[in-house]
Amino acid sequence: RNATSQLRFFPPTSLHSAQLFSLGYRLAESREAGDTNEQMQSTKFLTRTLPVLRQRSRRAINTGIVCMGRKSAKIALKKGKTDAAKAKLYGKWGKLIAQEARSDPDPASNPRLKDVVAQAKAAQVPADIIDRNLKKGSESKADYQEMLYEAYGIGGTGFIIEALTDNVNRTAAEVRTAVTKAGGKMADSGSVLFNFSRTGLVMVDAEEDEDVVFDAAIDAGATDVQREEDGGENEGYRVLTSLEDYAAVQKKLIEAGLKINAETSGLVYVPLVVKGEDEVTDEDYEANETILEKLLDVDDVDAVFKNY
Repeated sequence: RNATSQLRFFPPTSLHSAQLFSLGYRLAESREAGDTNEQMQSTKFLTRTLPVLRQRSRRAINTGIVCMGRKSAKIALKKGKTDAAKAKLYGKWGKLIAQEARSDPDPASNPRLKDVVAQAKAAQVPADIIDRNLKKGSESKADYQEMLYEAYGIGGTGFIIEALTDNVNRTAAEVRTAVTKAGGKMADSGSVLFNFSRTGLVMVDAEEDEDVVFDAAIDAGATDVQREEDGGENEGYRVLTSLEDYAAVQKKLIEAGLKINAETSGLVYVPLVVKGEDEVTDEDYEANETILEKLLDVDDVDAVFKNY
């Protein structure tokens, strides 16, 4: 009774809401008919999935280096941003490999380098980029540091900027210039970050069956599942995990036979609340996209997350 009564709190757009309502009615009918087996199966499914859907219904999610926006702008810039995101991903893994290769460029005798190379391969980084950075690391003494910057956009929006740099002063200056010249403002540490949550993201291919993705994600220990849509078309599934369970969940989804987009999977910053079109005007949206593009043009910047 408790599981069925909670179904009314989920919006019609929730993933599997139709199936859940159907199961709720089946559960009620099976109880009246005395069908014990049907009751057990329906109750088990509802109990397993309701906590995940309840969490999803309380927040909107938008994530990734290149985030969602208005349809016309997305169509016009989609390919260019995808290429830019891929270049950033390769650049980040290249720097991580070079960093670990400084002490010993041989993965067989350098456990930390071996782990980084394995992760880069899982992210589908080309072999020539891996080899080039192994050589670069053995010849260079550059010391890379991970940096996190925060910025205010236009219309109450915010940005989280990740960078991996061998020159902190240079990167800080370039990030500040990119933000301020585009009309934004640098923010104090924590003033934007509290609006985001650090989480694991596994992107599952759009061609996979929705029911299979949902069930596999729940069984793997995911905290949330959402369908990525572009103009009403399914573009894939976002499977969210805790930081600690990210690798395990990704592995289980792969073992389940699901096709994973490694390039857009990883540890990300997810906005707790996404500002919609009613809060960000078209003019402000275009101005924020300019800030985003300027930030991605900074060589040391690896990822940018936004809340609109």
